[in-house]
Amino acid sequence: MKVTLVHPAGFNFVPGQPDFSVLANRMAPIGILQLASWLEQHGHPTAVHDCLGPRTPATIEENAESVLATDPELVGFSATTSGFMDAVDMAAIIKARRPGVKIVFGNVHVSSIGAPILDHFPEIDWLVIGEGEGAMLDLAEGRAPRDIANLAWRDSDGKSVTNARRDRILNLDELPFPAWEKLAGFPRGYHLPLFAYAKRYGATMITSRGCPYICSFCDRTVFERLYKVNSARYVYDHMKHLRDKFGVYHINFYDDLFTAQKKRVDELCELLIDKPLGIQFNCAIRTGHTSDEMLAKLKKAGALMVSMGIESADAEMMKRHKAGVTLDAVKKTVEQIHAAGLRAKGLFIFGMPGETPETIRTTSDFILSLDLDEMNMTKFAPLHGAPIWDECISNTTGDFAEDWRLMNCLNFVYQPAGFESREQMDALYNWHVRRFYDSKGYRRRFARRLWQHRWSLWHIVRHLPQTIAAARYFSKNKDALQRAKQDFSLHPRQPLGLRPALSPELQADAIAAMSAVKVSRRIGSHTVKTAIAPV
Repeated sequence: MKVTLVHPAGFNFVPGQPDFSVLANRMAPIGILQLASWLEQHGHPTAVHDCLGPRTPATIEENAESVLATDPELVGFSATTSGFMDAVDMAAIIKARRPGVKIVFGNVHVSSIGAPILDHFPEIDWLVIGEGEGAMLDLAEGRAPRDIANLAWRDSDGKSVTNARRDRILNLDELPFPAWEKLAGFPRGYHLPLFAYAKRYGATMITSRGCPYICSFCDRTVFERLYKVNSARYVYDHMKHLRDKFGVYHINFYDDLFTAQKKRVDELCELLIDKPLGIQFNCAIRTGHTSDEMLAKLKKAGALMVSMGIESADAEMMKRHKAGVTLDAVKKTVEQIHAAGLRAKGLFIFGMPGETPETIRTTSDFILSLDLDEMNMTKFAPLHGAPIWDECISNTTGDFAEDWRLMNCLNFVYQPAGFESREQMDALYNWHVRRFYDSKGYRRRFARRLWQHRWSLWHIVRHLPQTIAAARYFSKNKDALQRAKQDFSLHPRQPLGLRPALSPELQADAIAAMSAVKVSRRIGSHTVKTAIAPV
C-alpha cells in the first residue's frame, strides 16, 4: 500500500506573517521519519510531507494538494494538540477530492483522547493509540480494523470501537534508522535552536521511549511508563550514518532521560572516545542523579551542553509538579556541569496551577543566580493525558481557555488564580526573558563564544530581511495584535470538554498526583494562600 505521512504545521497566530519560530529552530519530524523507514522496510512505498519544512507551501489547501500529488492510498497525520485542527482541515480536503483515500491520525493528542475524536471528525477513518509501528504496518498490509491492536475505528453501525493495546516494542534496535533521505531540504533547510551548537549541520535523535517518573504536567499516553532504550552501539552507528550520508556534525538528543541508564551512557561515551566521529551533541540529564565522572566522560565524548528540567524555583510548586528535585541539587548540578567544561541549560515552565507573580519572580531570581549558559521558559499548556488535566479544566484554581490551536506552549491558555490577567502573565514572561538575556553574565558568555556562534549568526544574517520586516510589523501593530489575540475565535469544528481515555496505569498516576496535591495543601502554608485545590 502507498502511504504518505504528514506533519501538520499547527497554528500561526498572525495570518499573512511567516512563522518566525522556524527561523530560530526548524526541527525534523523524527516520528514520521521513523515510521517511514519501518514501512519501507516491510515493502510499503512511503512519502513524507513536512508542512513546516523549508520547501512546503504556506496554505492548508496547497499542502493538501502536495499530499495528493504523492498519489497515496493511506495518509497518516502525526498531530500534536496545536496542529490537530490543521490536520483535520487537510484531511477534509483530501477526502473531498479522493474519497477512497484512507485517513489515520496518531500522536499524543489522539492517544490521550481516543475514540471520541471519531465521533466529531468523520473524515478520519482510524486512530492509532500509543506506539505506532505495529498498527501502521497492519493497516498498510490491509488487515481488518477489528484485528489491529492499538487502533480505534468505527463498526458497521458507525459506533466507535477501541481495540486492546498491543505490547510495546522491547528491542528498539530492531527499528531501522529514520528515513532522513525522504525529508526535502534535510539537513541544510533544518537547524537546531540558535546558539545551541558550534558545528553544522544539525539533526535530532530520540534514543529511548517511555518514562518511569510522574510529573503533573506530562502526558505519557503514547509510550506510558515502560522505559526502553536503543543500545550504545545503535546510537553510535546512527550518529555515524548521519555524519557520513548527510554531513551532520551536531546532534540534539531529545530523550527525557538520556542518562537514566548509566551503563549505556558509559558505553556510548567509550565508543565516541575510542573512535571519534567529530560530532558534538547536547543531551538532558536528571538533576541530582549525575556524577562528576559521567559529566567528564560526556565532555570527552563530544558533549557541548546538557539541560535539566527544573520547572520552578518555588518549593511548593516543585513539590507539586516536579517531585524529587530540590534547589540545592540544582545548584550543585550546575556547578558540576561547569566544572566539567560543559554548558548548562535550565528548562522551566511558567503558569502551572499554583503560579503567582511572586513565584515567577522567585524563579527568575533563582535562574540568574545559577549563571546558566542557556534557559528555556515554556508557557504552560495543559495536556489531555497529564495527571493535572482534570484540575485545569475544572476552573477551580484558574481559568482555562481550551483552544487546541493555541496549546503550543507559546500562549497562556491557562491563567492561574494568582494572576489578574493573561496580559499580566505575558508582561512578566517578557520581563524575565529580557532580564536573562540582558544580564551581564549572559552577555559576557555570549561575547566570549562569538566564534562558536558563527553559524547561528550567519543564519540570522541570511534571514535578516525577513527578521527586520517582522520586527517592524510587530512594533507598528502592537495594539491591533493584542486586540486580535483577545478576540480570537475558536475553530468552528473543535469540540470542548472531551475526556481523556487513560489506561489503568496512567489513571493510577493521576490519583498519585491528586494525593500529592492534598498533602501539599495540608503542609504548605504558601499553597493554602494561593488556593490550590485537589485535582
